[in-house]
Amino acid sequence: MDCGTSMVKYILFIFNTIVSIIGILGIVYGVLILKSVGTIEVNGVQGFPPQALMPIILISLCSIVVFISFLGCCGAIRESVCMTMSYAVFLLILLILQLTLVVLMFTQKDKIQNAMGNVIEQAWESDSAQEGDIFDAIQQSMHCCGSNSALDYINKGKLLPSSCCSGSCLNPANYYPGCRGKFIDLMSARGENVNYVGIGLIVGELIGFIFACCLANNVRNYKRRNAY
Repeated sequence: MDCGTSMVKYILFIFNTIVSIIGILGIVYGVLILKSVGTIEVNGVQGFPPQALMPIILISLCSIVVFISFLGCCGAIRESVCMTMSYAVFLLILLILQLTLVVLMFTQKDKIQNAMGNVIEQAWESDSAQEGDIFDAIQQSMHCCGSNSALDYINKGKLLPSSCCSGSCLNPANYYPGCRGKFIDLMSARGENVNYVGIGLIVGELIGFIFACCLANNVRNYKRRNAY
């Protein structure tokens, strides 16, 4: 094996080791966010609130990155053309998906935010919400009140639940803001962080893809030369 191929091999191994560590840190960060978000209980059933969507996406994405990086490390050390090319193909697919997601989040920001708001509106309009199960749990989790504001309860002639207020609900100054706006703000803030993380991963994955293709090509040529 020539010096250039060996260098590419070790660069690819070190690169994927670093990416794996970053992926593991991303998983830990997502778990910590998920833990801070907590769970909600509706009719005795535990579940995650709507704002848990972003950390779940982050954990899933980083888990895939760790798996692919591990495949790349194995392919580089074993000098396996099959494993290295499989790594490159998986990396290319992940890169395209991430690039599409990042572009959509930048170009379709208003539509995505509107879809987020619709999630809260649908929860508010559901039968369980009117009985005070689902929506009360959402309000407790996000510290918000009603779909748009406390007026959603007042206009229906309903008393404000305790989850709507930071103190006594007799004082309007204690009312929490509407859940629709609060949810959009939370998801948008985390979405921007995910965008920047995604851009960083795309650049790293592109570098890894190029090195993987170079290594696989060099190993294949080396084995062909030795066959004669």
